[in-house]
Amino acid sequence: MCIDASVVIALVVPETLEEIARIAQTYHAWRGNAVGAHRDAPYRDIPGFCRSATLDEIRKHGYALTPGRYVGAAAAEDDGEPFAEKMSRLTAQLRAQQAEAARLDAAIIANLKALGFWEEGT
Repeated sequence: MCIDASVVIALVVPETLEEIARIAQTYHAWRGNAVGAHRDAPYRDIPGFCRSATLDEIRKHGYALTPGRYVGAAAAEDDGEPFAEKMSRLTAQLRAQQAEAARLDAAIIANLKALGFWEEGT
């Protein structure tokens, strides 16, 4: 069984004990020995979170155990914003961020020149 825990916990510190409990409950359900309030809940594959891969599948992937290879991605939620509108908004946001980045780059270069640490062409 593969669990991609990156979807529910931070890289270093889990966000909540509930997220750790969800991972543990999923594992125990997969093993067939779920406990507590979830003891009657059978294991099920959840796209983007967990999937029980067969040995043949793992063999076909050269025994790579990267969870995302087997777990896949969760279905994206529709935010209700039409695609064309979203792309126009995001493109405008990108252009604004690129303009701000260019302004900041110029300010940094001006400061480095003033301090004598900037030579053109290097």
